[in-house]
Amino acid sequence: MFKQFIHDVHSQNGEDGIIANILTRLPTSTLTKWAVEFGTLDGKIYSNTLNLVKQGWHSVMIEGDPAQTEALHNTAKEFPTIIPIIAFVARTAEEENSLFNLLKTTDVPEDFDVLSIDIDTYDSDVWESFVGYNPKIVVIEINSDTPVGVHHRHVEGAISGGTSFSEMLNVGTNKGYTLVCHTGNCIFVRNDLISHLGMPQNLLDNPNSLFKGP
Repeated sequence: MFKQFIHDVHSQNGEDGIIANILTRLPTSTLTKWAVEFGTLDGKIYSNTLNLVKQGWHSVMIEGDPAQTEALHNTAKEFPTIIPIIAFVARTAEEENSLFNLLKTTDVPEDFDVLSIDIDTYDSDVWESFVGYNPKIVVIEINSDTPVGVHHRHVEGAISGGTSFSEMLNVGTNKGYTLVCHTGNCIFVRNDLISHLGMPQNLLDNPNSLFKGP
């Protein structure tokens, strides 16, 4: 359904267009115009939130690679509504650098609009353990080389890392989200907002049909 809206401004697989279309379907009164993205590199390349920033949004951008510090801060100077944080997001909620602990140092509201996760490793673990905030839309990278029906998560040292489609689908379902599109990233929307999207019932009943193979 949403693949017809694929369009890249800064994103890698058309997520900019899909996110924009989903947002037009949600009640305007519910939108905070805040986004959070980590694994953001310089804040520009393959960003799923910079296009929103250019429309006046606030975005917390988190990157752990010290080599990207200067570039990310330069992007934040160019776009002052970006809050840059240089840190590796921890895998679990109990750790000092948990996503919750990093975000509570900012003004991001609990009901922010878009969360983008792209760290090529334990993405699913971070989202699964994330509490205290309830983003409306979650864009999260998976290992799209793994076929539907196979459940695995990132294993340290593995040649092909990340979380499989079916495993991420389980995580999203258990978190209270519905899968609405797969581009290489899985795009989820919070269950209480799904009725606004006008998705066909067959897609809601069969999320595996949204899988886009390698």
